[in-house]
Amino acid sequence: MTEPLAPQQSPAEIRRTALYLTLAQVPEGKVVSYGELAQMAGLGRAARWVGRTLSQLPADTTLPWHRVLGAGGRISLPAGSASGDEQRARLRMEGVSILNNRVDIQRHGWRPVEHSG
Repeated sequence: MTEPLAPQQSPAEIRRTALYLTLAQVPEGKVVSYGELAQMAGLGRAARWVGRTLSQLPADTTLPWHRVLGAGGRISLPAGSASGDEQRARLRMEGVSILNNRVDIQRHGWRPVEHSG
């Protein structure tokens, strides 16, 4: 007797799942750019899609969305906005220093190869 097949995921669901699984691996105190996250998740050059998708996460998500930054470590969410202030506060609580709206990628950038067994 064969096992029943799991319900088929749509291509959009597959992309989202790949993004979420990759994002969930970004360790505390590390950051990654939208473009790098897209690449790591196997989504090619989908930085803008990653940003749009993360902006639609529910408020109670446990995914570390705050660890995703614009190119060059730039914080894309505006200072003074609720989500921008929350992102800055969460990063600072994790020991990530922010200077002139940027995070030092050399110091805080996530390089998965260094963190794997």
